[in-house]
This record gives sequence, structure tokens and C-alpha cells, in this order.
Amino acid sequence: MNTTISLDQLALQEVGRVKCVRSSDPSDVMSRQLEDIGFVQGEHVQVLKRAWIGGDPMVVRVGLSTFALRKSEAQLIELEPPL
Repeated sequence: MNTTISLDQLALQEVGRVKCVRSSDPSDVMSRQLEDIGFVQGEHVQVLKRAWIGGDPMVVRVGLSTFALRKSEAQLIELEPPL
């Protein structure tokens, strides 16, 4: 059975697809900001780089945009199971 993973678990250069941005509260500002910058259901994502020590922050491409995310932010982004 395939299980979902969070963005911080995606291997370097592997392409994933956003399932959702997790939030325990509808007023969660960080989850809304992640959705606003493009982490929406169905969008392709890729981890391009991780910091040398600890892997935090990481450089992530979502759609045509590239961002630096903290591991704690990437953990909120749930990906669909790979085929």
C-alpha cells in the first residue's frame, strides 16, 4: 500500500505532486502562505538542494517558482504517493 510523504522526505531531484498543505487550524497563517505561493493540490514539486549541515533549509521548486523552505514548513506539505 502506498503511503503519503511530506515534502521534507522527498529525495533530491525527485518530482512529487502536492496532495495538500496540512493545518490543524483554518486560521493557520503558515499553511495559507504556502498555498498562496503555489503549494496547491496537483502542483509538481521538486527538492533541488538541501543545506550541507542538517538539510535545513532546502531549495524547492513548485511549478515554475523556486523557494527556500525550512524543514518545519516542508513537513506541512503532503505529497501524493508515487506511482
